[in-house]
Amino acid sequence: MRLTAILATAIKALLRNPTRAMLTTLGIVIGIAAVITMMEIGTGSSNSIRESIEKMGANSVMIIPGADRRGGVSKGTGTQMSLTPEDCEAINRECPAVAMAVPVVNANGLQVIYGNTNYAPNRIQGSSPDFLQIRNWVIGEGRSFTQREVNNRARVCLVGTTIVRELFGGVSPIDNEIRIVNTTFKVIGVLQSKGANMMGMDEDDVIILPWTTARLRLTGLKTGTATDTTSTAATSPSDLYPAEGVALYPEPVETMQDDTLLIPKFIHIDQILLTAVSPEQVNDAVDSVTALLRERHRLKPDQENDFRVRNSAEFMKMLTGTSTIMTNLLLGVALISLIVGGVGIMNIMLVSVTERTREIGLRMAVGARSQDILQQFLVESMVLCLIGGILGILLGHGAALLVNIYLGWPVESSPGAVIAAVVVSAFVGIVFGFYPAWKASRLDPIEALRYE
Repeated sequence: MRLTAILATAIKALLRNPTRAMLTTLGIVIGIAAVITMMEIGTGSSNSIRESIEKMGANSVMIIPGADRRGGVSKGTGTQMSLTPEDCEAINRECPAVAMAVPVVNANGLQVIYGNTNYAPNRIQGSSPDFLQIRNWVIGEGRSFTQREVNNRARVCLVGTTIVRELFGGVSPIDNEIRIVNTTFKVIGVLQSKGANMMGMDEDDVIILPWTTARLRLTGLKTGTATDTTSTAATSPSDLYPAEGVALYPEPVETMQDDTLLIPKFIHIDQILLTAVSPEQVNDAVDSVTALLRERHRLKPDQENDFRVRNSAEFMKMLTGTSTIMTNLLLGVALISLIVGGVGIMNIMLVSVTERTREIGLRMAVGARSQDILQQFLVESMVLCLIGGILGILLGHGAALLVNIYLGWPVESSPGAVIAAVVVSAFVGIVFGFYPAWKASRLDPIEALRYE
């Protein structure tokens, strides 16, 4: 009952000068609004990064060749031919933490022709059927290619929705043929749209085909050894075996053969993409794959890896960390404005104590205790901050929505942020209102009544 009376008295005191009360809360409103806006933008950015990583495959791990060195100069990561299809098979066979692994061949930068239309996709990749599962791609129309088609180097492909729009004018491309490097490919499937990734790249601007076909038909065969970077590029069997003229592949037949994949020994691939059994086993998968590849490539303990391992968890951690740093910096600025608002409240409350000195003395003369005076001024301060906090929450949420609408930044409201804002507002009211309240409670009743 006493608390209710104190609250009613505090509200009546604030309503005597509503304009000053609202101006006093302005600093809190701005501070809380800035905090809410930054937290919603930060939460939206983190969730957007997480969704983009999930589109790429939450448990995925990418293995790429290391840097080739010639003349003491590093050519950059991915230039050393150190990965083979046999490496991929060994990973599937000997690494229990790996759910599946697939070879990847990149054939980017090539033009695709359909009729009179010419287009250069962002990505042309060759792989195996499990590639779609690892990358979380879904067939929207048609079908995927099979392992038999990989083994037989079939000229089939899957296309993204951007390819459909640019080459076919939005019309279904199923069973139509496109031409890449003077080789025709039959479109057998269309991938469901995934949109843009976290870096703004169009995930639907892609063509996927069997990796054996991509290596033979589009990029040429690359041969060598895991320890020797000398290589040759070949586009026909005679380039590889000019003296003997041995057929590299069997002659095409009418019926596809479900036989063992016939490839030259030491043919190289551009990547190995794999997925761990679970997110918790990503590190185990990385460790086991690293150890296996070092053993297969006969690397000595003092030798560096001739490959690089990148996993989506580390990528997400890096991007989330960057986003968190920026959010925290902006949040720090917002908190500074909140502190400034709290100082403003303390200043106004001190002015209020001075103006109401006779009122305080009169209340003490009729029986009010110092504790009652302390509680009254603390409640007044808290009420001001809570009102400012509520208005700040509404303003901050509105500002976040405007950022989303006009700038396109991802935002997401958080109940935790709202609760935190209310708690912070009350805390600011207590911290910055305590000294004025304490000063009011320590007034001498007789001296207060004499105050002019």
